[in-house]
Amino acid sequence: MRQASLFISHGSPTFALEPGLLGPQLSNLGYHLPRPRAVLVVSPHWMSRQLEILAAPALDTVHDFGGFPAALYRLSYAAPGAPDIAVATRQVLARAGLDAVLNMERGRDHGAWVPLMHLYPEADIPVIQLSQPATPSPLALFELGQALAPLRDQGVMIIGSGSLTHNLYELRRDEAAQDADEGYARHFADWVWTQIEQDRLDALFDYRRQAPAALRAHPTDEHFLPLFLALGAAQGERRQARRLRGGTTYGVLSMDSFVFGGPSSGADTSTTATEALSATPSGAPQ
Repeated sequence: MRQASLFISHGSPTFALEPGLLGPQLSNLGYHLPRPRAVLVVSPHWMSRQLEILAAPALDTVHDFGGFPAALYRLSYAAPGAPDIAVATRQVLARAGLDAVLNMERGRDHGAWVPLMHLYPEADIPVIQLSQPATPSPLALFELGQALAPLRDQGVMIIGSGSLTHNLYELRRDEAAQDADEGYARHFADWVWTQIEQDRLDALFDYRRQAPAALRAHPTDEHFLPLFLALGAAQGERRQARRLRGGTTYGVLSMDSFVFGGPSSGADTSTTATEALSATPSGAPQ
């Protein structure tokens, strides 16, 4: 059965411990979507010029961050790897003219395992990663998603893991800022959703000029680019998009996420979730 393509805002690493609004929605989504044969994740916490694919049968949980509560470093996401899916990924990329190499050494970064702790908490579905291209081009990520799309018909769920807004310069860490919400993050998130609803790819590709407060929402765009990968992998199902309203953490990090494809019954929590703020966790996002 064809699998969904997702964009998930992974926020701070402490999202693994403090699910906020988005965590329960991801758990509900994982319960209702058809069970995938494997999950392929692209995350901005592993970027490279040469595409690489995690291909080992067992993969470490990489704690690629510092200054967080000790409990976070004790977490492990022990989902198996999928060497056969890694090879299949390399093959579909080759058919699209993209060269990739298999990586037998690296583990999964927090952009992969943190959201998966909510989506598939049992860690019983194989998970691999593909490195994110070291390019600022939305079109390049979109075309990479298009190249990966055939994997969805092989039972592979494709996830672009990033952040719908990601301004680390304006984080609100203190308790007094717990209920603070910088309006620009919500306005940017709403604008993105409108473009997705209307399938206005040209506007999304040109978001740096057209979106409200785009440069403030993304001083650098590596965390926004995985959205284009998910859109490319969605193919003709872009118009079936659903929005998971994840609220805003640290005052400026929108946790909104999007689902492309898959059954709509049961899994669609976006119509009942309310736009609200998650409690600000301790520690700063990476």
